Amino acid sequence: MGSMKVTLCAGAALAAALCAPAALAADAGGDGGGVSVSPAVPAPGTDVTLRVPHCTEKTAVAVSAAFESDVRLSLAAEDGALVGSSRVRSSVTAGAYAVQVTCGDRAREGTITVDEKRRASVRPTAHASPVAPVDAGGGGTAALAATGHGEQARSEAPGTAHTVTGLVLAGIAAVAVALRSVRSRSRGTD
Repeated sequence: MGSMKVTLCAGAALAAALCAPAALAADAGGDGGGVSVSPAVPAPGTDVTLRVPHCTEKTAVAVSAAFESDVRLSLAAEDGALVGSSRVRSSVTAGAYAVQVTCGDRAREGTITVDEKRRASVRPTAHASPVAPVDAGGGGTAALAATGHGEQARSEAPGTAHTVTGLVLAGIAAVAVALRSVRSRSRGTD
């Protein structure tokens, strides 16, 4: 009877082990699944697309150490899934990286596997999003640049009014220098 219990227990354990992945897959399909990444095995520097089906929100952010920056996901019109794009960091090493998305009150997870042996067929020419942008501001010329008046001011030659103003200021400066030199001589100091 002892061997019969062991056999039954072993059979039950084997059945549970075989049925557990199918049950988990069915459960994942029922709640909308996790995060899918396409291509699933990109090379460093490759652009990837993320999809999160059946999310209760209209936007979300995906985070992974493999991406250059956080990925903003937005609602796709055709099927209601959240979709976004990013680029795999060119300096990332091969391996599996977790992708996490907070969708409403649920956290969704996926995996991206980076393969260094596969090189991106087309190297990117520019970053998908700004990398360390500088907040330089525009100073006093920002309004001119925005309205286009700065170009007009630079392209026009000085007119008669500018010439007359310049001559008047030069005359005033010459008179001031002459008066100063006269005063200096009358006092006897040079």
